[in-house]
Amino acid sequence: MRPIKRGPLTIWAPVAACLLAAGGPACAAPLQDDIAELSLEQLSDIVITSVSRQEERLGNASASIYIIGGNEIRRSGARTLPEALRLAPNLQVARVDARNYAITARGFNSLQSNKLLVLVDGRNLYTPLFSGVAWDIQDMLLEDVERIEVISGPGATIWGANAVNGVINVITRSAKDTQGGLLAGAFGKDDREGSVRYGGALPNGGHYRIYARYADADDAVRDTGSASSGYTRRQAGFRADWDRSRGGLTLSGDVYEGNLAQRGTGAAQISGANLVARFTRRLSDDSNVRLQVVLDHTERNQPNAIFERLDTVELEAQHSLRVATDSAMPHKVTWGATYRHSRDRITTGRTQVYLPNDLTMHWGGLFAQDEVALRDDLRFTAGIKVEHNHYTGAEVLPGLRLAWTPDSRQLVWGNLARTVRAPSRVDRDRYAPAQPLIIAGVPRYLSGGPAFESETARVVELGYRIQPTPRLSYSVTAFAARYGRLRTQEPNPDGPAYSGLAEYRNLAYGHTRGVEMWARWQPADGWRLDGGLVVQRVRTALRPESRDPTGGVDLIGADPSHYWQLRSSHDLPNDMQLDWTLRRVGALPRPAVPSYNELDLQWSWKATRNLELALVGQNLLHRSHPEFGAAPNRSVFERTAVLRLTYRF
Repeated sequence: MRPIKRGPLTIWAPVAACLLAAGGPACAAPLQDDIAELSLEQLSDIVITSVSRQEERLGNASASIYIIGGNEIRRSGARTLPEALRLAPNLQVARVDARNYAITARGFNSLQSNKLLVLVDGRNLYTPLFSGVAWDIQDMLLEDVERIEVISGPGATIWGANAVNGVINVITRSAKDTQGGLLAGAFGKDDREGSVRYGGALPNGGHYRIYARYADADDAVRDTGSASSGYTRRQAGFRADWDRSRGGLTLSGDVYEGNLAQRGTGAAQISGANLVARFTRRLSDDSNVRLQVVLDHTERNQPNAIFERLDTVELEAQHSLRVATDSAMPHKVTWGATYRHSRDRITTGRTQVYLPNDLTMHWGGLFAQDEVALRDDLRFTAGIKVEHNHYTGAEVLPGLRLAWTPDSRQLVWGNLARTVRAPSRVDRDRYAPAQPLIIAGVPRYLSGGPAFESETARVVELGYRIQPTPRLSYSVTAFAARYGRLRTQEPNPDGPAYSGLAEYRNLAYGHTRGVEMWARWQPADGWRLDGGLVVQRVRTALRPESRDPTGGVDLIGADPSHYWQLRSSHDLPNDMQLDWTLRRVGALPRPAVPSYNELDLQWSWKATRNLELALVGQNLLHRSHPEFGAAPNRSVFERTAVLRLTYRF
């Protein structure tokens, strides 16, 4: 297998250098007000964009949405994006080993979860290999995160296929808000990391920041020994913003490379780079446009398994406008188009092969959404996206929402939607193993199904959000969904009887239902409590014509019947803060994982105007516990302590 070229850092370094040279001297700037410092009344006025692709108040959003603020991440002690996502009570996050996570909303969790859409500043982290997110290559400077908007429930009407069970939208801070310098480091028994960032002003009225980051972790621990899952990662990037009175331009990019430990072979090598350009323009007080271009390159070389090179170009155009009619029923209309082009080149090893090994894929879509005010207190939204994907052609993704605001403190909303999970290369093009076992003269292997169709979901939601007092707010959402054409393993109809040849087909169905709820309470100035609970039921079954020899084992996600968390954020005297998170996750059915309770705690102290120290304790209730996978080879996560230092200048 060809080694990965270790070149992205050298390619992009001149870009960062030019930006640094273009900027003048910068002075440290205070952080803007963060979500963690806002009152509950101010929190409801936060402007979000993930529900409708338009700016709207959080208090008016007709969706099950939770906002994680950047300062909440800092106070939690989280050092990776998956760990930060644990703060969202409507997400199920399970750590698999030192670098891998299983993350989903509303069921169907697995190491390769494929029903969640994840964006970082508009860049889609989707991989066409398995229709999900490769969490082991995702890294970022969490100090630059402004907020994370987490939607549980369908988002395909505006975001397209694969936004089946939820949307995660990570939004980083403007370069203008990250002026000056930052040095940060964290040191624990099992992992270490260091970051440096500098931001300044550009002579043409813009602002920039550049950063570099290093992280490494030891192998996770198993009951039977060590799990080869440690890693080293190096990453650098930049962002530049030019803000004007009627719009602006943003350029950002990242490069990374690293090594991922593997049992029995050499370490896997990863590398990649991305570039995002976004232009916004206000045409009038009631009309604006948004254009975005994304270039993305990733490489993964796993000895004896797979060597993949993926190059992607994404284009997006959006127009939003407000329309007043003679009927005095104002409309807010958003419409636009998306296009995605990917070339995926795979050289395979012993475990699997992809045919064709060099594939160019195209996705294109048109979307439109109209929100109409039926009355001052009643809004109706209808939307549709028609998306064409490489494997199944056009998919129609409609959605209807109704929102009623009895008063300024309450919102009642409902949603009906249809969404799909489009086929991946695993579903259509994979053959495993690459060299089939021959048993009694019969080859045994599993192949992608040439007729594999999109999985479907029809979802209904009903939600209620209220702020009864200035110090208390809570949200409750009930949901139910029916899933069709779920993936099964079926005997190949063109092969000989009992040949051992199997292929992926769509001969299963399922349904989920449950309740999500969370609340924020400020019992005193400087002290806030956040709590959340999810109760859910996930059921799947084979259709009568299925002959899946596994009994539908692929359908059974590792989903608990319930999980909850309680967080406390307390400001102490002398510039100190104390934060803790208590969480419980119910037992996972298959593979069986026992339920567990855990406690994470952080004490931080602002020793000087520029220096902050923090002590973080994780998994404090038990010596070790598992979160995912089958015994005895699953990883367990031990009690640990971390020292974190942050210096701003």
